[in-house]
Amino acid sequence: MAEQRIALVTGGNRGIGLEVCRQLAELGIKVIMGSRDAARGVAAAKELVAEGLPVETHQLDVASAKSISECMNWVRLDVGRLDILVNNAGIMIEEGDADPMEEIEIIRETMQTNVYGPFLLSRLAIPIMKSRRYGRIVNLSSGMGSLAEMGAGYIAYRLSKAGINVVTRVIAAETEGMGILVNSVDPGWVQTAMGGRGATRTVKKGAETVVWLATAPDNGPTGAFFRDRKAIAW
Repeated sequence: MAEQRIALVTGGNRGIGLEVCRQLAELGIKVIMGSRDAARGVAAAKELVAEGLPVETHQLDVASAKSISECMNWVRLDVGRLDILVNNAGIMIEEGDADPMEEIEIIRETMQTNVYGPFLLSRLAIPIMKSRRYGRIVNLSSGMGSLAEMGAGYIAYRLSKAGINVVTRVIAAETEGMGILVNSVDPGWVQTAMGGRGATRTVKKGAETVVWLATAPDNGPTGAFFRDRKAIAW
């Protein structure tokens, strides 16, 4: 019998992250639900466990290097393996016009959560994955980070999503031949707290391509950007 895969999903207590946790667990994968707010993580995980799904929660603030280090040390020493990392947690905090001094602080805060955190998590996950010659890293990006689709406004969010795409490309190149596949996903405009009421996609649809890449076969893609299971331009 094959060993049970282990997945860590950041920002897993709500929205797309919660649905990714659900879909992965339904496939028999043991899911660690990373949640910045420990109590909310416990509540969300409890609902999935009540459905008979293999989910547990662990406090993880992707804006904190200390929290990331502590979580990954726990994974390495206590869990003993990590097969899938879904860098889902992210923020979009721009509202209206900001003066240049405010804007640069918004950019810094956004990059910390949306790029630096996922980068550090990936760096710490790779040695664990490499030891088993198996790993899947899926980074939540956006069409707003695509240079081919770039437009005006929301510069902090756009910079961060372009940045996570750079992380995807670099780490995919560095792990080539190690059994580790690294990809970015544009989930589309999803009905979440961030997406708002006008969003056109359900969380189930938003999570679909993420889960597809998180469970890709050994000959699956790496270093690419996907929307609806199709590669799109950077």
